Amino acid sequence: MNIEAVVFDIGNVLIRWDVRALYRTVFDDHDEMEHFLAEVWTPMENDRCDRGAAFADVIDENIERHPRYEAEIRMAWDRWIETVPGPVEGAFELVAELSSSGVALHALSNFSAETFPLVRDVYPQFRLIDEIVISGENPPLAKPDRAIFELLCERAGLEPATTVFIDDAAANTRAASQLGFVTVTFTDTEALRLELAALGLPVST
Repeated sequence: MNIEAVVFDIGNVLIRWDVRALYRTVFDDHDEMEHFLAEVWTPMENDRCDRGAAFADVIDENIERHPRYEAEIRMAWDRWIETVPGPVEGAFELVAELSSSGVALHALSNFSAETFPLVRDVYPQFRLIDEIVISGENPPLAKPDRAIFELLCERAGLEPATTVFIDDAAANTRAASQLGFVTVTFTDTEALRLELAALGLPVST
């Protein structure tokens, strides 16, 4: 198979993203933290920001509904960087290896336009990635919407049949597969290396 490009998801493929990494330092009571993340600052709030809503607006609306948790809700922005504990082990080394071999690298991620610059500036390895399509910069598009994959193909000049798409969410790799991409559902970097090598890409295993 002639693979010409690799597309990475970002959260939990290149960098770790874990909202509990922040809120475990905020709540003494585990059950209260889980209540907060299930009923107050929920995945829906994160999805709204990923689809282009401003953090300030989402936070203000959330505080209006849950004034008891105003301080904790504000931390979702004020201490957002603490939700990124670090890179996924071995991920940026793999990016560097592929880049040095001349493989075209791109990224497609559901990410807020306000928070992506915070991690982009921390990790210089993002400079090795040619085209980065962030959902929050292209509202209201987000994975697994077909349109955001088509946008990436248009911007990066990709042919899905010769492109590997890597994501930790099976719903996103299923969507990419339906569009003709070669897909890998990410579990860890070691397993990814084996998958890429099997596809003929120049990576060590």
